[in-house]
Order: sequence, then structure tokens, then C-alpha cells
Amino acid sequence: MIEREELLALIPHRNSMMLLSRVINYDLKGKSIEAEYDISQDCIFYDPQKKSVPSWVGFEFIAQAISAYIGIKCRENNLPVNEGFILSVSHMHLDIPFFKNKGIITIKSRELDNVDAMYIFKGEILQDGKEVISARLTVMEVMEKEK
Repeated sequence: MIEREELLALIPHRNSMMLLSRVINYDLKGKSIEAEYDISQDCIFYDPQKKSVPSWVGFEFIAQAISAYIGIKCRENNLPVNEGFILSVSHMHLDIPFFKNKGIITIKSRELDNVDAMYIFKGEILQDGKEVISARLTVMEVMEKEK
């Protein structure tokens, strides 16, 4: 398990934009990761009137799990951890309008393909053990030029 403090060395997000509480499991050979986020009013996307986080934010939860996976992969291979960007979100299905306050969501993602620094992942989010969101994300890792 990788807790939040250790995650800070693996992904660029900080403060309220950090949308992972912990990584539960990862498998570099299986190209997958499983993480959790504790929904609370500290989330930058928290809606105080609805006392929840809108489900459309799910793509960012998935993207941060992907970022953690790539950060872990870089760390394991003694490579620098680089920033990345979401290039596209497709096949997104939302079965709920909001994530419940004080609930824990599980974020799962699996790499489907990659070319150089561009990756395609399938992600899903579970709430109370039931899949409530799924999406496919294409992301790009920004590589620094060698000097």
C-alpha cells in the first residue's frame, strides 16, 4: 500500500487538487493500479449545497490513478517522474450523479496500449463495491529534453 505522503513523490498534484488518498495495489506486469479516495469537503470539486462531489470528476480521479501508476513505473525503473496531460476521455459512462460525502471510492485503471509517451487506459470507479463510472483515457507523459 502506498499512502498519500509517499504519493506526493509520484504525482505532481498537491493540496486540494490531490485526488488520491492511497494506492491499494499495483501490478506493473499486469499494467494495472487500484487506488482509493476519501470523499470529503476538502475536495476541490466538493459541492457544499449537495454535500457531495459531482460524478463527472471521475475522469480526473482515473487520470490521477494513471499518474500514480506511471510514477510507480518510473520509480521502479530509476527514471525521473514527469508531468502528464489528458489528451482525451472517451466511452465515459456515469451511473450516478454524485459521490457521497464521507464515502470511499475505489479507482481502478489498466493500461491497454502505449506508443512512446502516449498511453491508453481503461478506468473504472467503484462506490460501495459497485462500478458506477467507466471511461477510456488517452494520456501523454511530458518528457524533459536531455541537456
